[in-house]
Parts: sequence; structure tokens; C-alpha cells
Amino acid sequence: MAKTSGIFNFPPFSSSPSPSPAPSPAPAVDPQPANDPPAAPRVRNDNPRTTSAGFDPEALERGAKALKEIAASPQAKKAFELMKKQEETRQTELSSKMAEFKAMQAQAETERQRVIYDEQKKLAQQQAQIKSQMARYEDELARKRMQACSLLAENEHHRARNQELVKMQEESSIRQEQARRATEEQIQAQRRQTEREKAEIERETIRVRAMAEAEGRAHEAKLAEDVNKRMLVERANAEREKWVSAINTTFEHIGGGLRAILTDQNKLVVAVGGVTALAAGIYTTREGARVVWSYVDRILGQPSLIRESSRGKYPWSGFFSRGLSTLSRGGEKGSKAQNGFGEVILNPSLQKRIQQLAGATANTKSHQAPFRNMLFYGPPGTGKTMAARELARKSGLDYALMTGGDVAPLGSQAVTKIHQLFDWAKKSNRGLLLFIDEADAFLCERNKTYMSEAQRSALNALLFRTGDQSKDIVLALATNRPGDLDSAVSDRIDEVLEFPLPGEEERFKLLKLYLDKYIAKAGARKPGFFSKFFQKQQQQIEIKGLNDDLIREAAAKTDGFSGREVAKLMASVQAAVYGSENCVLDPLLFREVVDYKVAEHQQRRKLAATDGGSGGGGN
Repeated sequence: MAKTSGIFNFPPFSSSPSPSPAPSPAPAVDPQPANDPPAAPRVRNDNPRTTSAGFDPEALERGAKALKEIAASPQAKKAFELMKKQEETRQTELSSKMAEFKAMQAQAETERQRVIYDEQKKLAQQQAQIKSQMARYEDELARKRMQACSLLAENEHHRARNQELVKMQEESSIRQEQARRATEEQIQAQRRQTEREKAEIERETIRVRAMAEAEGRAHEAKLAEDVNKRMLVERANAEREKWVSAINTTFEHIGGGLRAILTDQNKLVVAVGGVTALAAGIYTTREGARVVWSYVDRILGQPSLIRESSRGKYPWSGFFSRGLSTLSRGGEKGSKAQNGFGEVILNPSLQKRIQQLAGATANTKSHQAPFRNMLFYGPPGTGKTMAARELARKSGLDYALMTGGDVAPLGSQAVTKIHQLFDWAKKSNRGLLLFIDEADAFLCERNKTYMSEAQRSALNALLFRTGDQSKDIVLALATNRPGDLDSAVSDRIDEVLEFPLPGEEERFKLLKLYLDKYIAKAGARKPGFFSKFFQKQQQQIEIKGLNDDLIREAAAKTDGFSGREVAKLMASVQAAVYGSENCVLDPLLFREVVDYKVAEHQQRRKLAATDGGSGGGGN
């Protein structure tokens, strides 16, 4: 047994199969049987502990010696059986441990996948909730701003128009009252006589007709009463039987289906699973579509700061808008070519300078050179926005219009919106002219005490995006107070253009332009492909005795008017003409409206001067 227990100290031979014992134990074991083939010739080996093949045969020799000793022992068979059982036990333990390890590994992997799925689900839900809240907040802000602006403009317009209409209606009512009194007395007696005769004839006719209709209705009712009763009874019976049969059939089908579902467990499981899967699919589809659409709107949609743009809200909408605008403006090309700058009437030197800038901007874009930023300043209503729009059109650029007053209500979101705006502008293939109206609202001097931290951050964001000259964006700022702009903003301006109030010659051209737009072409269809199908013909205004001398007289009276005030003046003339009896514009009505608007303008200036004086005294 000492030899048998010593055998387990040789691990290299523990895994090898046990040799089968001999049929009868031999008294002695020959280490090298006589029938073995003769040994091969030995190769010279310089290292005595290794063979020519590169390994040490000493361990192999010791193992062979141990095997010979075991085979010579009388307990060899038991030793080999014990070794075999121990090896099988070890293999069984190793297999069970491997199976347990694989089961633990699979359980750990399942737990890890479940935790990852739960975290991703929670993150997606939180992101969807935050995005929906932001979208609702932005929509609410935009809707409130638009409602406030539209209500203010509409109230102001209605007030002015109501005052004019009241005055014209009073005068018109006086003239109509005089004419009515002159003619009413002549026809009053004849009208009374005619009305009396007509009333007698109508009363007689009505009496005869009523008697005949009553007799006919009574006769028809008497004849049709029995038939109607019988038909109603038959129809009611048929309808009752039909509904009873339909209800019985429906309940039979429903009861059979429920009975089949409740009695068959597989059908019940399938029905419940189908309803659950349908509800889950509908909910998942709705929420997924909402998330995808919000992502598409955030990536491809027009930024909320943009109020007007030639690109459209989405990239694909620009093609349709440009095509429709090209068709609708097909007949306006001749008039714009004659004027050269659309409806913008400016000082000749200023208009020439803007045309030069348009040509330079177009050449800059074709040569892939950096664009130059611009500053437009001047009184309100002098054509800064229209000039920027025409500048973008003539230079072949897209344009986008935003207002500086929209930045402050955004608060902490202003910086994000500014970066989104510039990222969106860089996607324009034609280049984009970004026009910021009322730029002093958020680009004012940073050392102002009333400037909030959010406005300061928005200003810094815009300065960061305009630090270098861009090959994609032309920045055009418009303000009534250029001195309030921050020095860093002024440093980024390359061209400064002043828009003064129009002179007498410019006012004359503006009056003729808006006379043609609001009066001469008021009832005509606008030229275009679709206008002939969708616009109704309106009553046209007739112009009598209105010549250039009268228009020049009005231009001289309207000293100090801006281009917007001239347009409102001609709109008031149009309203006065529509308020007249025969829709005719004559010199008397034109002078009356012009004098009224001039007096209103002077009164407004006096009020502004009074407010400015009281404010200055307070300071």
C-alpha cells in the first residue's frame, strides 16, 4: 500500500487511461520486451539532460519505472481501479462546477441586460418629457407674442379707421338726409296710396288662398288618414321584427364567441394577449412618432427666433414656396425692373450705395470670399427691413428676419436659441442674410445696470459666433439708436448705412407708388398663375381729376413723414373712398384726407415732444 499511495504523487499520469491488467500476474516484468523493434540509432546530444528533440526524458523514465513497479505489485489492479474512480469523481465535480459557473454567468448577464434596459427606458422617458415641456413652453410664448402684437396693431388700425369712418359717415349722412327730405315729401302720398291698395289686394288674395288650401288639406288628410295608419302599423311591426331578429342574432354570436373564448384557455390567452399587444402597439407608435417628429423639427425645422424667411420652415418647403412665389410674381417683373429696387424708394445716393453692396455681395459669394456685416440705422419706417430684403434678393442670398425683442423673454434658453439660429443659417446653400431688427434690444452696452445675466449671455453667444468673418452669413443689424450698441458689436460692423426720412422727391414717388397700389389696382386681380382661379373680382376705384400737381402738393405738406406713414396715408385715402357713395376719388376727398393725416402727424409730434420734455425734467 505504500507503493500504491505513492502513485498519486504523479499528476502527469493521473488523467491518462489506466492500463488493463494482464490475465495472470507475471512474476517479473521485463523493462524491454524481446519482441520490441530494435532501438533507433541515437543522435549526438551535447546537453546530457535533453534529447535531440529538445525535451528532458528523465521524468518519462521515472514514470515508466513507477508503472513497472505498480504492474509488479500484487495490488496493481486495485490501485488502478482506485485511480480510475478518483479520476471519474474529479471529472464529475469539475463538470458540476462548470455547469454552476455557466448558470451563474448567464444569470449575471441577464441581470446586467435588465439593468441596462431599465436605465435606457428611464432616460428616454425623461428626455421625451423634457422635450415636450420645452415645445409646449415655446409654443405658448410664441402664441402669446403673436396674439399681443396682432391685437395691438389691430386695435390701433381699427381706432384710426373708426375715427375716419365716423367723420365721413357724419358728412355723408348730412348730405343724404338733405336729399332724402327733398324727395320724401313728393312721393309720400303716392306711396301711402299704393301701399293701401296693395294691402287690400294682398289680404283678399291671402284669404282666398287660405280657404282653398284648407279645404284641399282637409280632403287629402281624410283620404290618406286610413292608409297612413295602416302603413305605419305595418312598418312599425316590420321594423320591430327586424330589430328583434338582429338583436337576437347579435347576442347569439356574441354569446357563442364569449363561450368559446372562456371555455378554451388558449383562445382566452390569445385574445387577452392580442388586445394587450394592440394597445401597446398603438401607444408605442404614437409616442415614437411624437419623439421622431420633435427630433426632426429640432434638427431640420426653422428656429423659433426667425419671424420671416425665404427658406421656409423645413428644407423641402423652400422649393414649393419659391415656385409659388415665382408663379405669383410673374407679372410683377416688369414693374420691378423699371424701378430697380421693388417698392423701396430711398434717397438716390443711399439707393446707389445699396445696389453697389448687392453687387459686391453677389461677387463675394461667387468668389467664396468672406461676407461683410452691415448696420442700418435711422428713424422708424424708413425702409430698413425692405431694403435688407431687396438686398438679399438682388445678391442671390436667402434672408431671415428676427427681432431683438424676442431674445429677452427666452431667459436662460436664449444662448441655445442663438446657437441653433446660426447653425440653421450655415445650412443655406445660397448663403443667408440674417437681418436683426431692433438690435439694440439685446445688443446694448454690457455695462448697463438693467441688463440681465441671460441677455448678457445671449450677447456673448452672438459675439462668439460672429468673431470671424463668415463665408455663409451676412449679418445686417437695424436700430433707431446706434449709440446704444455694445462696442464689440460695433467692431464687427463693416458697412454703416443711414436711412433718413424721405425728402420731397422721395415722398412724391412714394405717393405715386402707393396710389397705384392702393387706389388704381385696388379692385384688380393680382398677376399670377393661381390668382385667376382663386380671387374674386372686386369693385374698382374711379380716379377723377387727380394729377401730378396735386400729388406734389401732398408731398410738400407731408414734410417729416416716414415711408410707413406715407403708406398709411394712402391706405386712409383708400378707406375714405370705400366709405363714399360711388367709390370715386376726387381732389376734394384726397385733400381732405391728406390735411387730416398731416394734422394728426403734427399732434403726434407735439405729444412726443411733451412726453420727452416731462421725462427730461424728471431726470
